[in-house]
This record gives sequence, structure tokens and C-alpha cells, in this order.
Amino acid sequence: MGKNHKKHGNYKDKKAFTSPGTLVYVGKHVAQTTRIKLVEFNEQFYHEKLIKDLNHCKPALNDNKIVWLDIDGIHEVQVVEDIGKHYQLHALLLEDILNTEQKPKLEHFGDKHLFTILKMLQFNPELSQIESEHVALILGENYVISFQEIHKTDVFAPIFTRLNASIGKTRKGKADYLFYSFCDLIVDNYFVVLEKFGEKLEELEIKIVEKPEAGDQTLLYRFKRELMTVRKAALPLRDMFGTLIREDSPLIQASTNVYLRDVYDHILQILDTIETYREMIENIQNIYLTNISNKMNSVMKTLTVFTAIFMPLTFIAGIYGMNFDNMPELHHPYGYFYTLGFMVLITIALWIYFKWKKYV
Repeated sequence: MGKNHKKHGNYKDKKAFTSPGTLVYVGKHVAQTTRIKLVEFNEQFYHEKLIKDLNHCKPALNDNKIVWLDIDGIHEVQVVEDIGKHYQLHALLLEDILNTEQKPKLEHFGDKHLFTILKMLQFNPELSQIESEHVALILGENYVISFQEIHKTDVFAPIFTRLNASIGKTRKGKADYLFYSFCDLIVDNYFVVLEKFGEKLEELEIKIVEKPEAGDQTLLYRFKRELMTVRKAALPLRDMFGTLIREDSPLIQASTNVYLRDVYDHILQILDTIETYREMIENIQNIYLTNISNKMNSVMKTLTVFTAIFMPLTFIAGIYGMNFDNMPELHHPYGYFYTLGFMVLITIALWIYFKWKKYV
């Protein structure tokens, strides 16, 4: 934003013992500067621009125009604090915005603001893992403020495209419908992430069934951790949106409440899918352990068969290796060949017996 702000790392210790409302960024180190974009629109009008002067971020007073202020990057504390002053946001609200480890939550600040924190999940194809991004939304009477961590891609890019092209009902709706659009986009992206997760899990299941390896156990634990990440992000949404659709808020119209109920239904589907994948992982772990156990049993069975075959041979060799003088077989001209032949016969007989018993 043209100012040199101190760069913060993930300093949990800086939050300890501080007074409530103390603004400290808690998150990953970010080298980029915060980008603020202001969007003004209604059904006939759309204007989008980057903001460099925070004095231009004041809320709109025209009821016929909806304002969306998008802040990409929350690591610059002063920027977030200045926006809070312009919109008269509570200090505790700003504190939650700056804490990227804050769990999803929903809070009402009277009739002025509706505040929510969500986690935007994305599947990273390069690392083949799920990534989480901290998103905060503030709904006012005729404006919405969105805060997001700086990421490779703008998580709200589809909303910008939809507004610019005047596709769907977003341009016709009020601020509460825009708020719903954000929530719907974030929740729908959970389906995309879970679909990718399910594909990877099915591939691992096939591999474990056909040819289990020692590293598969590590992959299973990794999948289990990633699924827990999705569950931690999705589980609070059930109570949040359940409360939101039950309570009457002056900031949300009845027509928008219908769409929020649809988001709530999607959340329930997501949680059901998560539980299905949890059971699937448990089943795959059992299959893996069973296959490894069967493989070990097969090896032990083979070793047992060979041990059983060589035991009588070792016994015979031990007897004739004692070299007593009064052992007549030692002086027989064909004793050596008879002994070898007898040992071969024993080997063949035992092998046939084990084959008959289906031990080999």
C-alpha cells in the first residue's frame, strides 16, 4: 500500500499475555504488499479499481449501489487497522481477521455487521496436497468486505468474473446476496477438493490391494491428516449456517435466506462425504495390514516347509558325521550313494506330501 510495514511471521508467543483487541498478525511470512480492490455495482452499473489511498475505502451511502472491498493480504497490520477505523469495526473482530489460525466462526455485531471466518480449501496438484487459506467476510447494510491471505490465485476470481459479465443474479441482488455468493463459492470448492482427494484415495486403495509396500502406510497417515484438515474446516460450518438460517438478521433478506439454506445442505453433504472417506481410510488400513500379514504368513510358510524338508536330511548327515569305527555303513563301497539316494527320496516324498496338503 505504499508504506513500509513490519513483516510478521508465525509468532504465537506475541499473542500470549496481550490485552484483548491487540492487533498482531499470526500467520506465514509474506513478502508481497497488500492489494485492495474496490468494486461498486448495481444491475446497470459496474466499476472496479485498485485502491492506494485508504480514505477512498469509506462505506457507500447510496442505497442503489453495492460496494465490495476486497483486501488481498492481511499481514500488514496497519492496513487492516485503518480499514477497521473507516468502517467502525470492533477491535476483537480485527484481531480475528489477523489470526490465520482462527477457527471458522460467525458473530453478529448488532445491526451493523455480520462477521464470519471461513477456510478456503484448494488442492495443490504440484504438491498433491490440500492447502487452506484464511478468509474473513464482513456484511454491512450495503457493502461487503472480504479479507484473504495472499495466495497464488485469487480465491474470489469467479465472483469478479460473474459481476463484470453480469452473469446470474449477483448484479441484481443486494449485499447479502453477494455475501451468500462468497460462502457458496467457498463451500462448493470443498466438493472439488474432496473429489480430488477421493481419486487419490482410490488409486492408493488399488495399489495396496494389488501390491502393498511399506511406504503405503505413510501415505495413509498423510491422507488421514489431510482429511482431518478438511473436517476441521467444514464441521464448524454446520452450526454457523444452521444458526444463520434460523436467526432473523436485518442484514439478510428472506429471499437470500433460501439460498443460505442450500449452502447448509451442501455442508451436510460434505460432512457425509468426509465420514465416508474416514471409513474408507480405515478399511484401506485394514486391507493393508491384512495383506502384509498374509505376505508374512506366506514367507513363514515357505521357510517352514524348507525347514521341515531339511530336518531329516540334517539328522542323517549328523549321524554319519560322527565317524565311529563300528559304523558298518561307512565301510560299505556304495554307502555314500545309498545315503544320498535315500536323502533324495525323503526330499521328494516330503515335497509331494506338502503339495498334497497344499502347504506350497
